[in-house]
Amino acid sequence: MKHRNPDRNEIEQVIRQVARAAAAYIESVDERPVISEHADAATASLQGSLPESGDGAVAALEELIRYAPEGAATTSGPRYFHFVTGGTTPAALGADWLASAMDQIAYTWVSSPIGVQLELLCMRWLADLFGLPDRLSGLMTTGATMANYVGLAAARQWWGEEHGVDVSEAGLHGLGRVPVLTSGYVHASTLKCMSMLGIGRSAVQTFSRDAAGRLDVDALEDALAALDGQPAVLVANAGEVNMGDFDPVAKMADLAGRYNAWLHVDGAFGLFAAVSPRTAHFCDGVERADSVTVDGHKWLNVPYDCGFAFVRDTDLLARAFTYRADYLPKPGDPRPTIGSIGPESSRRARALAVWATLRAYGRRGVREMVEGHLDLAQRLAAAVDEAPELERLAEVPLNIVCFRFNPGGHSEAELDALNRRLGEAIIDDGRALAGTTLFEGRVALRPAMVNWRTRPEDVDYFVQRVRTLASKL
Repeated sequence: MKHRNPDRNEIEQVIRQVARAAAAYIESVDERPVISEHADAATASLQGSLPESGDGAVAALEELIRYAPEGAATTSGPRYFHFVTGGTTPAALGADWLASAMDQIAYTWVSSPIGVQLELLCMRWLADLFGLPDRLSGLMTTGATMANYVGLAAARQWWGEEHGVDVSEAGLHGLGRVPVLTSGYVHASTLKCMSMLGIGRSAVQTFSRDAAGRLDVDALEDALAALDGQPAVLVANAGEVNMGDFDPVAKMADLAGRYNAWLHVDGAFGLFAAVSPRTAHFCDGVERADSVTVDGHKWLNVPYDCGFAFVRDTDLLARAFTYRADYLPKPGDPRPTIGSIGPESSRRARALAVWATLRAYGRRGVREMVEGHLDLAQRLAAAVDEAPELERLAEVPLNIVCFRFNPGGHSEAELDALNRRLGEAIIDDGRALAGTTLFEGRVALRPAMVNWRTRPEDVDYFVQRVRTLASKL
């Protein structure tokens, strides 16, 4: 029988159907290839024209369940070391399913009392976890890119008001270029945000003292001094993507205070260094920032998508993201409206998964997970150092190991070509995954330890696959 409308009677059967399929997938996730050799064929099986009449939810989901596991990348599995991608803890998975079942809209209290109140609570819990002061508060976003957007939108609003202009109303026209200063560690998401904010990618000035991009503090100070007291935006990078290194945030905070600058800290994954005594010193100075960002779907291991933006003055956000209509809550309503201080009005209730994770595992659980990954990164670094044909290119201060295949007797150009081929071979093999990057101008791999499921044997397996594939080049 063909269906034209959703059928209430299907819901209970669908829940059982998807629960069985999800349980089977999760049971196999530790040993699944990251990318199946049948991925494209599985996806092709779901192609076709829009049907005139449907087959109903059960039949549609049966088809999806048949092909989706083969067509999906096992990003939640223990051998996915690409893009600094976390997994999904049991607590987060259950809470996220519940959020979907309840279909909560965390824009304002009246659309989800629990979604809004738990978000505000979790932002306080997270600030406590990261050692941030009470003056920093904020909201959840889709991830670090939009969290950076929120923090930098507040910076842009502040910069305009320093010139006596409300840029959310009047725009940037006639004000000149916003000076944005940072190190060579700056992430692509910051540049993307500059484009979206109308500041422009070319407004970003980088000050590097070496090929890796480490900050040239003296050159940065000279540039700030040359502004002669005019406001500027500093971007500090807490956790560089190729080796996990940090800008000297405390020194940048000193400069921000001395030269009338807004300090924004991009801590997408690196801010989690603050939870362990072994690495907390890297985050010295972050507590003095004007805005701070971090991802939840990386080291906190909650489902995609989830990020956090902390800002010292949420009134700036309210002005930057003014959103008014007769049917919306009025300013001054004691019931909170988080959507009025961020870019999104349609907001998923991400706080349920975050709350469940923090409630289930607590400060100690998060710290132990982070420290476990620090240990795994050192294990990987040691295995690279022991392999005669592998060459580590950087120290391992956090959870990323930057290395390349170097069998000897090759020029730099030849090594780059070899490592590009190795990167493609790893993707084609699909059994354990890490991507290539450029570090100090050299092509390298940069696996990241961040998934709660990753075990020592997964690290060893990855190194073995890399060596096997490299030997065939």
